[in-house]
Parts: sequence; C-alpha cells; structure tokens
Amino acid sequence: VQLQASGGGLVQPGESLRLSCAASGSIFSIDYMGWYRQAPGKQREMVALITHGGFGTDYAASVKGRFTISRDNVKKTLYLQMNSLKPEDTGVYYCNLVQLQTAYWGQGTLVTVSS
Repeated sequence: VQLQASGGGLVQPGESLRLSCAASGSIFSIDYMGWYRQAPGKQREMVALITHGGFGTDYAASVKGRFTISRDNVKKTLYLQMNSLKPEDTGVYYCNLVQLQTAYWGQGTLVTVSS
C-alpha cells in the first residue's frame, strides 16, 4: 500500500487548505483512514479519522468545527478540508490507512500558517 499526500502550503491565519491523499496498491479491506500531524518539537497527534464506509468520523477537539475529513472510495482518495486555519495548525500532515490492523503512512505534507 502506498499513500501520496499533497496540498500543503503556506497560508495566513483564517485561510483554508484542502489536503489530498491518494492510495494505491493492494487495498481490499480498509478498517479506517485518517490524518495526523506533527508540529515542530511535538509528538504526532491524530487530527481526524474516517471509517471505510465514510459514515463514522472523529476529530481532535482542537480542529472540530473547522476541519472536515472525507473520502472518495472510487478514486481511493482521502481529503481534509481545513478552514479558519490558525498558527497552531502548523505542522507536517500525514495520511494513514489501517487495513487488517496494519497501519500504512504517507510521506507527509507541510502546512504552515503564518502572517
């Protein structure tokens, strides 16, 4: 399984970004997918998760109401719509796929929120 994340960049506080993560390879029984981030000097943390069917989602308290996770199972792509971005959202964002209890990670995409 390979995951390719994209969409990061430099934005000002209050602006929006949409991250994408394209999945490829032997994908046949996804448990769930998600986005994690790692800020400089901090541990990686969960940002948002979504179940295979797309009906179950979970968000970190710090992003709830601002971020929306979604997936397109036909395109095998995971998205993260990020609105009202704050400087504390800065970090490397990683997409994650769990299949049969095995976790796969993308290479990460950098999001910088700064004025």
